[in-house]
Amino acid sequence: MINDKYAESALTAKIIGCAMEVHRTLGNGFQEVIYQRCMAIEMTKQGLHFSREHEMLILYKGEKVGLRRVDFFVEQKIMLELKAVIKMEDVHLAHAIN
Repeated sequence: MINDKYAESALTAKIIGCAMEVHRTLGNGFQEVIYQRCMAIEMTKQGLHFSREHEMLILYKGEKVGLRRVDFFVEQKIMLELKAVIKMEDVHLAHAIN
């Protein structure tokens, strides 16, 4: 569902559509890397540009302290983390937010 209240709502809806198609086709029970590969195929088919395992700089009070990787960086706007779990836990949400 697209909500004009949010700047990237149309892009987010397209990404969610890709994820739903992957889930509809594969179902449950695969390792995260399998879902990542399928998501890459689906997003390519939908004309989305992205980088996989995109490295992002971590700063602490303006100082570089390390790097982290996000599963996908879509259209240079949306960071996408995939989780192949039965139940989302607080630690998963914290990982995605960070």
